[in-house]
Amino acid sequence: MKQKFNIITSTCVPLPLENVDTDQIIPARFLKATDKEGFGDNLFRDWRYRPDGSLNPDFVLNNPAYDGTILVAGKNFGSGSSREHAAWAIAGYGFRVVISSFFADIHKNNELNNFVLPVVVTEEFLAELFACIAEDPKTEVEVDLPQQTVTNKKTGRKEHFDINAYKKHCLMNGLDDIDFLVENRDKTEQWEEKNIV
Repeated sequence: MKQKFNIITSTCVPLPLENVDTDQIIPARFLKATDKEGFGDNLFRDWRYRPDGSLNPDFVLNNPAYDGTILVAGKNFGSGSSREHAAWAIAGYGFRVVISSFFADIHKNNELNNFVLPVVVTEEFLAELFACIAEDPKTEVEVDLPQQTVTNKKTGRKEHFDINAYKKHCLMNGLDDIDFLVENRDKTEQWEEKNIV
């Protein structure tokens, strides 16, 4: 799942629902596994599938009109429990970016730790995106991590988004926290030599 980020341009999958919690993203019955593999198959499991296991044709992930590596979600995405498995499922499905007007803090950090970029936009920009995608499922969005901008390619409207400088560095270089420490091992050793007696 480690992938370097730069500029991502993609069509989008719209999920215009508010308050989507982590149990809806990945139901609790799938949390027994400790390996990240396979979680994407159960992303939004109870919405994607009927009780008999057949696909629910009314759910957006099962609609062939929509695809892409960007999920556009309603306000307050990732609320509820702090389970990291929700971010595993989003990454495992193939989403690289989630755009919303608000994320639950723990889930937002879990996404960043799993190489999924959470992009916070204004409610007006989000509403415009949903409208454009509904009108034309081939609407593309450009997410420029170096410049920290997100652009609706259909209208040309652009917004700036915030991201922690450390996490930006890690995403742009494909580093998790351990990779970052290894990359800076010489600096750590120099500090230890000067400060630990």
